[in-house]
Amino acid sequence: MTFQNILVPIDGSDTSLAVIPEAVEVANKFNATITVVQVMTLDPYIASEYMMHGQSNQMIERARNYILDNLETAKVKFQEQGIDVQVKLLEGENIAKTIAQATEDLNTDLVIISSHGRSGFKKLLIGSVAQSLLTTVNVPVLVIKHP
Repeated sequence: MTFQNILVPIDGSDTSLAVIPEAVEVANKFNATITVVQVMTLDPYIASEYMMHGQSNQMIERARNYILDNLETAKVKFQEQGIDVQVKLLEGENIAKTIAQATEDLNTDLVIISSHGRSGFKKLLIGSVAQSLLTTVNVPVLVIKHP
């Protein structure tokens, strides 16, 4: 099996960025491209005007700028490892579903994602994007667990 298009979802945390060495190793091995994504979740009650008419507000713009900063940080960290990456801000109501759609849109053949290692009640309450991706995408998912 060969991988040409790798998707690396992040959330801005140090844990999500900890997958960079593994992603670099796989990309170098297969001469693959990497796209780093982060999802801006849109609550339909708060962002209804934005979702229906494109009318932004201060909260949406702060979130967008925060995510763009996160993506730029990831891009620099990859560049420090000798890898140029594409970055993409995604928008959606559900993080896992939005990432799953991006795997199709971007012709991804491997997802490399970090897991925060939550378990028990925290996992039940918060959910797990990595776990959801394992059951929703049609490509391999490499989960790098970091406590």
